[in-house]
Amino acid sequence: MKQSNWLWLVLAVALGSGFHAGQSYADQPVMHQALETLQAAERQLERATPDKGGHRVKALKHVRSAIREVERGIAYDRRH
Repeated sequence: MKQSNWLWLVLAVALGSGFHAGQSYADQPVMHQALETLQAAERQLERATPDKGGHRVKALKHVRSAIREVERGIAYDRRH
């Protein structure tokens, strides 16, 4: 395959992927914002010092559970 054909193929795949990603975010912006917020909370909790009497660990468990539920909610909405 000529180099120019490869360039077009790569460009088409990149644009198609970006369009799909944009669609997936656009279809449920509030749920995606909630997911991003929960993921940010998870990162903050991971960085916190561990001396919290077990509450940091419990909070991480709950945040990770909430992340999974939001992801499941997004997936459910796309199918129904």
